Amino acid sequence: MTAVPLSAALDERRKLLIFAIMAFGQFMALLDIQIVAASLNSIQAGLSAGPDEIAWVQTAYLMAEIVMIPLAAFLSQALSTRWLFTLSAGLFTLSSLLCGLAWDINSMIAFRALQGFTGGAMVPLVFATGFAMFEGPRRAAVPAILGMVSTLAPTLGPTVGGWITDFADWRWLFFMNLVPGVAVTIFFPMLGRVDEANPEMLRRIDWLHVISLAVFLGGLQYVLEEGPRHEWFSDGAVQTAAWLSAVGGVVFFERSFFSTMPVIKLTPFLRPTFAMACVLNLVIGFGLYAATYLTPVYLGRIRGFSSLQIGATVFVTGIAMTVTAPIAARLSTRVDGRYVIAVGFSLFAFALWMFSWITPDWGFGELFWPQVLRGLAILLCIVPAVGMALNGVVPAELRYASGLFNLMRNLGGAIGIAVVNTWLIDFAREHAARLSAAMGEQPERAGELVRGLSQAASAWTADADRALRMSEAVLGRIVGREAATLAFADTYVLMALVFAAALLIVPFAKPAPVGEPPKPVD
Repeated sequence: MTAVPLSAALDERRKLLIFAIMAFGQFMALLDIQIVAASLNSIQAGLSAGPDEIAWVQTAYLMAEIVMIPLAAFLSQALSTRWLFTLSAGLFTLSSLLCGLAWDINSMIAFRALQGFTGGAMVPLVFATGFAMFEGPRRAAVPAILGMVSTLAPTLGPTVGGWITDFADWRWLFFMNLVPGVAVTIFFPMLGRVDEANPEMLRRIDWLHVISLAVFLGGLQYVLEEGPRHEWFSDGAVQTAAWLSAVGGVVFFERSFFSTMPVIKLTPFLRPTFAMACVLNLVIGFGLYAATYLTPVYLGRIRGFSSLQIGATVFVTGIAMTVTAPIAARLSTRVDGRYVIAVGFSLFAFALWMFSWITPDWGFGELFWPQVLRGLAILLCIVPAVGMALNGVVPAELRYASGLFNLMRNLGGAIGIAVVNTWLIDFAREHAARLSAAMGEQPERAGELVRGLSQAASAWTADADRALRMSEAVLGRIVGREAATLAFADTYVLMALVFAAALLIVPFAKPAPVGEPPKPVD
């Protein structure tokens, strides 16, 4: 099946406006992944939800979004880019309204799943449209612009969410989407046709392929989200999700290769550079989402920061990304992308290693330079990766390549958060045991510490037994805080090693020249 070419009737100004609106829609969809991260406690209290239930506010969104991203290529051909993006923006706006009006945790989970599913279509559409509409220098700027959007939105999510929750109410995390969402829904279809629709595809759709995709990716996302909280496969629900995901995966790949109307084509992976760019994007997603997740967790758990304090502390990473965007765009047209991405991965690994010096007293000042360096590095990673993946792809493959490439970044983020949560739990347990053993080996010093704490506690109570219990509780909290901090340090070291190891792939990922016409894959 040959892809319908873009309309040649659009002038450059109209193309730029279409691209800008689509990039803004993508920013909205990606921002909402992490916008609730710093405000989950407020949402939990507002909906009277339990600790395990509130995690589904993020899990439901991610599960639904990760299913829609690869489906967008098929749907955009069937409905056209113009109407799929309009429908996606409209339903995303409606689901945002419903999230803000949610009356209990179950309604919130359902509406967040709808929000993630409808918003997920906007993410890959803008990549494919940008590369298809533009040539030469303007096409070279597409990876830099979309790279900044893809990294800045989830990074700023906790900051924006923290500020809104502190100054207004958590429901405005969702109501803020209404005005821009309605504007995009109304004005985007007025800009003209981007391509032609082929509704006949919907009549011949392989529904087994669609269902297997949803079961495969949805089950995998569930395992990655819930596994760390329930000791992985010791939990029955996680086991069931893993088996369903495995079966869904087998059926999905069988349908991908043998279906007469597959909803996802895996042929872009026949290009070695695309395959390696996807692996690099998996690592980028791992680092981007895991690092964005870890810093607010440290500030909330170890330092006891409020949502507003967390937002103000992590904001500097977004500023650094903005500074790097024009540099990355310029380098992408003048330097072999492998050199740029090697520098980016090296700087990102060094920034993560700087985080490994962390202590229980770190705040804005100590976190400033590691965060700045991470922000400077991430666009040097993702901009050349986008170019490697999508430059030189034939028009018939471009939408599918965009969906698969974006899927890898989100999948890397899901894997990253699951892995770092597991590392934190395991390392904290190990360090707590070591610290307790060390105190047992030096009972005199431990006894002196307990007596000192008891004397301090005696100022609050005349009961000696109660003072002793208070001192032991304080000592336990100190040990727990130190163990958790050491666990954060170990986790950052391992993350740095992942990025260092990914550098081995870079020399083999030879990018296609920006101006080179696409070549079909044999």
